[in-house]
Parts: sequence; structure tokens; C-alpha cells
Amino acid sequence: MSIPDDVLVAGASVGGLTVAEALRRKGYTGRIRIVGEEPHLPYDRPPLSKEVLTGTWPVDRIYLRGQDRLAELGVDWVLGVRAERLDPHARTVKTDDGRVLPYGALVIATGLVPRRLPGQPNLAGVHTLRSLDDTLNLKRELQDAHRVVVVGAGVLGCEIAAAARTLGKAVTLVDPESTPMARQLGVELGRHVAAMHEAHGVRLHTGTTVTRLLGTDGRISAIALPGNQIVEADVVVLAAGSIPATRWLDGSGLDLDDGVGCDASLRAAPDVYAVGDVARWPAPWTDTALRLETRTNATEQALVVADNILGADRLYRPIPYFWSDQYDTKIQVHGVITPHARTRVVEGDPREGRFLALAEDGGVVTAAIGWNNPRGVRTARRLLGHETNLITTTD
Repeated sequence: MSIPDDVLVAGASVGGLTVAEALRRKGYTGRIRIVGEEPHLPYDRPPLSKEVLTGTWPVDRIYLRGQDRLAELGVDWVLGVRAERLDPHARTVKTDDGRVLPYGALVIATGLVPRRLPGQPNLAGVHTLRSLDDTLNLKRELQDAHRVVVVGAGVLGCEIAAAARTLGKAVTLVDPESTPMARQLGVELGRHVAAMHEAHGVRLHTGTTVTRLLGTDGRISAIALPGNQIVEADVVVLAAGSIPATRWLDGSGLDLDDGVGCDASLRAAPDVYAVGDVARWPAPWTDTALRLETRTNATEQALVVADNILGADRLYRPIPYFWSDQYDTKIQVHGVITPHARTRVVEGDPREGRFLALAEDGGVVTAAIGWNNPRGVRTARRLLGHETNLITTTD
């Protein structure tokens, strides 16, 4: 396999930046171009729903690298421009400003697009949160808002609800699942998340959906729930999931069923790779392909892709990891909590706000979960894949 003369990265994200840095670190001297839809240089997304939204961090703190470090990379930045069409036969990407960019290797790192509620009016005061500009717009509106409704109680929705409550707003959290973060943590641990939010004064509506967005003079004034229940709102944040940003790849011949389908080396087609939230690959612990929407996943995939661009044949076999900061609580998960997993506390006490839990499926530990227990959960990683009957517990 020959090493390409130039690499084009679609997506100025942490994944895209990490590919470029890894290539340079390994001695690659070819041309690297990074196309980014936003005008901003690469920044960290996790603080958007927490530190940036609450104002505890200045915006400058989230940028991943300073200007000097970026200049040393020798990357050509094409920012404020959206990738619009891929032609894998001509090996070109067309952008929305009319440019046609050739490539020797292409890395797709375009991430996600937030879902909106279908069939609803376009009202002022209704927000999604994906980008820095989204966060700054929401932060500005929260200054004068009193009642905030967050639709979606996954990781992002729970973090936004916690941030708004920290700012002193009356917060309502709505989700169709029975508990917050049920998809990420399962119902048992989701109950602890629910109790935490309720203890901080958040009003929960779980097991239900929003039927209508209601407005007055073009601005959101309330949401409607089943049974004609009305919840008044000055601001509504839609955090009901996202979809992979792949529309620009229509007609390219790539597998676009829930992201960009890749093999185990993250290759989607000859000299075309994908990293981050948009990449779907055959994970070793499941019979199906999946995507992981975490920062850690994006950086780890980027390192594998950089090696493979340079001629290696590395497979991506991670130990998944994500974390969430809400109020004074840090939740950390190493591994995968499968749909049929049973969780049990093996250290500490949930009533005291600090514990370690293990998720078990088929007699095997699949995940270690730390609740304000960073040291314990790091140690418990070694238990992943072990038989549960060999592990002692404190319960």
C-alpha cells in the first residue's frame, strides 16, 4: 500500500485534529487539509453543556490547541465551509462555496446533526445544542429565562438540565424512557440519576413524549404532553438525540445506514476512512456494527486511522469510555452496559453519593460504573470480561 501524497479531513473536530497530529508525529510530510463547517478552530465539545453554558469557563479555554501549536502542524484550514459532495471515483470533495478539493486519502469526521421534533412550528426560544454558537445563543437566552424545559434525558439533556438548574432556573426534564439516561446506564442506575435531579429541584416527566410546541407571537410559551397537560416554558432545549451528518455523502456509494459503515480498520472504501460520532464499525463485543458518540472514541479512532493511512493494518478494538458531570457528581463508565445487563453495587453506597457498580450480562462483567469514584472505576476496568461469580461484593 502506497502512502498518499495528501490527506483531506472533512470535519474540524477533535477526531479530525487528532488524525492530523498523529500523522505529523509519525513523520508524514504530505499535504493535510481540514474542512470545517464552523468558522472556529477545533474545540472541545463536552464543556459546552456544562462549563461554557454556566459561565464557569471562558470560551477561550475550550480550544484544543493554541495558534502556535496549530501553525506547527502545517495544516491548511478551510473553515466556515461545508463539504457538499463526495466523488470517490474522481477522489474529490466539493464544498458549498464551489471548491473541488482532491485527496489521496479522505477522513470523514463530520459528526452529528441534532434531531428536531417533526411537524412542529419554528419558534424563537427553541434550541438545540451541538456547536459553540448553539451554546452561546442558549446561554444568552437563559439570562432572562425563568422556566426551562429540556426534551430528552440522555447524557446531553441531563447535563443541560443540571446547568440550567445551577443557574437558578425552574427546570423540567422530559423523556420517553422510564428513567433519565436509561439508554446509557440502564434503568437501575437511571433511578439514581432521577433522584439526583429531583433532589436539585428538577421536575421530571419520564415515560412520556412532547406532543406539541406551543407559541405566542412566534415565541415558545409552553409544551404539551399527552392528556393535554401543559408545561409553561420561556426556553425549550431539544436534546432528543442526533443523526449522523452524512447527507453530503448521498450518491457516493458508501454504506450510510446509521453513519458511515466501515470495516474493523475504520476503512469505508479504498482510501476513505471515518472517525468519531459518524463512524459505524463492527465492534468486537457484539454481533452487529455500532457507533459510539463519545470524545474518547473519536480520539482513539483517529489514532488508528492515522496509522492505517501510513500503511498499517490496525483494527479498532477499544474499551468504550464516557463520563458525565452533573451538579457535583461525576459519572464514569468503562465498557458497555448491554440492554439485558444487571447492575450491582460492589463498593460504597448510592445514598452517600459515592459508589462503584458493575454491569453483568451472561455471567460476565461488561462495564464498570463509577459515581464520584474515579479511582475505583479505573481499578475496576481490569474486571471487564471476567466471570462475575469470581468477584466478591459488599452487598
